[in-house]
Amino acid sequence: RFSFRVTTPTYINPIGYPRAWSPGFEAPLSAEVVFLDAKDEADLADYEGELKGKIVLIGQPRNVDARFEPLAKRLTDAELQKLADYKPGQERVPERQAAETANERRARFAGANARGEALMKRGATTLAGARPTTRVTSRATTRATTRSTTRRAATMAASTTTSGPATTQNFGRGYDAFTMRMLAFANDEGAALIVNASWNGDGGTFYVQAAAIPNDPPRRGWSTTRPRVWSDNAPKIPPQVTLAVEDYNRLARIARRGEPIRADVDMATSFHGATISPVNTIAEIPGTDLAGEVVMIGAHLDSWHSGTGATDNGVGTACAMEAIRIIKALDLKPRRTIRVALWTGEEQGIFGSGGYVKQHFGYMPDEEDATTQPTTSSATTQSTTASTTASTRSSTTRASRDLVKLPGYEKLSAYFNLDNGTGKIRGIYTQGNSAAVPIFRDWLKPFADLGAKTVTMHDTGGTDHLPFDDIGLPGFQFIQDPIEYGTRTHHSNMDVYDRIQPEDAKQASTIMAAFIWNAANMPERFPRKN
Repeated sequence: RFSFRVTTPTYINPIGYPRAWSPGFEAPLSAEVVFLDAKDEADLADYEGELKGKIVLIGQPRNVDARFEPLAKRLTDAELQKLADYKPGQERVPERQAAETANERRARFAGANARGEALMKRGATTLAGARPTTRVTSRATTRATTRSTTRRAATMAASTTTSGPATTQNFGRGYDAFTMRMLAFANDEGAALIVNASWNGDGGTFYVQAAAIPNDPPRRGWSTTRPRVWSDNAPKIPPQVTLAVEDYNRLARIARRGEPIRADVDMATSFHGATISPVNTIAEIPGTDLAGEVVMIGAHLDSWHSGTGATDNGVGTACAMEAIRIIKALDLKPRRTIRVALWTGEEQGIFGSGGYVKQHFGYMPDEEDATTQPTTSSATTQSTTASTTASTRSSTTRASRDLVKLPGYEKLSAYFNLDNGTGKIRGIYTQGNSAAVPIFRDWLKPFADLGAKTVTMHDTGGTDHLPFDDIGLPGFQFIQDPIEYGTRTHHSNMDVYDRIQPEDAKQASTIMAAFIWNAANMPERFPRKN
């Protein structure tokens, strides 16, 4: 249960949602809102003794520029050709095609930053000549309003609104060490609630990540040993909420004027702990003469919480199921067994598929310990401590280690995954498997009129084909039109059914059915990378 209402200085009903795994309150909270407007340790000293029991805003405002380009996009012929022409060792093509290129995004944000800086400087000039307000209610805001005009003007001029989706002062995506220091400071000072701005999105779309652990340093990739926010051994953390950027910015502006802000927040949460065991969902069509060999197709069932996970990855799940339904409806009898897998725990670290691969196909011994040793049983439950995201490992490191192959290793022919939103399939990534290129080109020929014809040697990451590819098994992800994936739906409150494109899903299901059927009936097992 969640509600957030600002009651002073005027009624505001912000758009927002609790961060994943945030604790709640035993009773509704009514408290003062404080903007922790700090750039360094010296600034933090101004807030000592002022945050206990308060609602604390952490992170600098992010400038919101007008959007002159459409949020939805299909891949152009030029972009697809660039993927098709890719050779290993060349400069990487963006793994997930966003609705705008990196250069376009940098140009847009550069303009936004310039305008934001001009506005902030104009505000600093006005504030430097203004009398301190008499409507302050705490020593922290009193100090802020009575600093010297020189210090204040310099502070405000330096407070240029951060632009872009990966703001550093935001403990969601791309957070920096000082932002985490502010979180730890607010926690140590006894803050009742931490509030941050959505790291991406605008116009009613906001993105919610996992709650942050104070003093947890910025990290790259995933670790199997450090406590996660969802772990049973996670330290106690303060309740945390993300607001839409415009609402967050509005509160920050009011706070900078020295206006008192109060809000009423009600947030109740339940944690099930060990009583819930996330499982993979597995089904199959038995093969005929090569029934002992397996081809797999899959997507992930789990999703983020502020939407329904329709594009990430309900639509991929539906397409995988539909591909199997097509084969069943035609009463086809594959040579190899066709298995569909709907994975759990992808969003937390590719745990479901990673655990399945380790239980059935193989693993690197230095990734295991006594508590996570995989077995050859058919159990599909996977502890979150037993998997490491494959994208953090290099092929050089992989080659230098001894792979433990389980009996199923030689039985798997190939795995195909769909998890890049609602867009139709435009081709496939081969993960650097040169032997797959002519095969996939041949398989895509019947679908050229549906826009699917690109085969690239490029690899892509971030989803459930990685555990297969990481141990040398053929694991592939399809190239998809981005549609609104990076601009509106991916991990946002707008990841809902209405954003699915039905015709794209039909096209994708058809191609997936063809790929899994072709793989099931090849004369030989699908070729593996050298």
